[in-house]
Amino acid sequence: MSFPSEILIVPTIFIGLPWVVLHYITRWKTAATLTTGDEQLLDELHRLAKRLDDRMDTVERLVADDNPDFKPARVLSDSAADNQPLHEIERIYAQTGRVVK
Repeated sequence: MSFPSEILIVPTIFIGLPWVVLHYITRWKTAATLTTGDEQLLDELHRLAKRLDDRMDTVERLVADDNPDFKPARVLSDSAADNQPLHEIERIYAQTGRVVK
């Protein structure tokens, strides 16, 4: 006596397949959002980037004062081109109503 394949195929199509699809749709939707921890990490990285940018300006200014032949990696200290990525982040913060520290 052989096992009827319909007993296995019908539940797989009507129960198993939709369950797998819905399971991964749910996973995809939850993974697409930023968690609170992610936002805190981004805030900390933004503050760190601003501090490092300020420090780089200071170091280049000090070295340029001590050595007249020094050519900084950046054309001008605190130039608009160098600060553009930081300004973009600050613009996004302003749109979301968050305060840049």
